[in-house]
Amino acid sequence: INFMKHTQKGRVFTEIILEIFKLSGMLSIEGDRLTKPQGISSARWKILGALAYSNTAMTVSQIARQMGQSRQSVQRLVDAMYQDDLLNLEENPDHKRAKLVSMTPSGASIYENMEAIQTPWANEKAANVDAENLEITLETLKQLSTNF
Repeated sequence: INFMKHTQKGRVFTEIILEIFKLSGMLSIEGDRLTKPQGISSARWKILGALAYSNTAMTVSQIARQMGQSRQSVQRLVDAMYQDDLLNLEENPDHKRAKLVSMTPSGASIYENMEAIQTPWANEKAANVDAENLEITLETLKQLSTNF
């Protein structure tokens, strides 16, 4: 088999992907550890976070796009979180079938508690990393994500 060779950028990009996969796994484990006292999973925290950052109700498809997840996986989480009184489902004037999702007071309270836990955690994890490198990393990841 004759494999095509990576360009230098392609090789580095592949290494970045592998590092992101590793970090993603570590963040999922750590997220579940941080969310456990609140009785939610890190997957549920992501849904609450998407809604908190949007400052408005969103459809499941909008949440999925923002999170980079499939609509179906987000729909399953939203349905369960609705049953657990963490989310509201409201009529959408722009679409008959796509409900608008928002946080209940209970969901908002859990999200606020998670912010109080996450902020010092993030400060600690970032403390030994150069601020400029963090900014460059953020901009690079944003640039890379626009390719998909």
